[in-house]
Amino acid sequence: MGKMKKLSAELDELKKCGEILIGISDTLKELFSTAEEKKPIKEPNKKEALVEEIPKLERKALLLTDVRAVLADKSRNGYTSDVKALLLKYGADKLSAINPKDYEALLAEAEVIGND
Repeated sequence: MGKMKKLSAELDELKKCGEILIGISDTLKELFSTAEEKKPIKEPNKKEALVEEIPKLERKALLLTDVRAVLADKSRNGYTSDVKALLLKYGADKLSAINPKDYEALLAEAEVIGND
């Protein structure tokens, strides 16, 4: 592969990553907005579709510190008992005893705590 062709492919990949990051930031902004009004359900846009295209293998593996940060935040916000119940659901009394393969599922369940 020629240098220019390789550079072009890398630039295309960089652009795709940028679009994914914009989509993620838009989603986070919507989730954490302070507006109390109900937002209409929208159809997935191009950016969200790109996020879905990323194979699991390309996604960054979750680390204990990533999961710990989310659980600590939930606990600080008054959901300590929910966090403990979630850990027990995964067969552990503390986060360090959780199997790293379960981090993604654990984090997905933890993120909905307090979003009633």
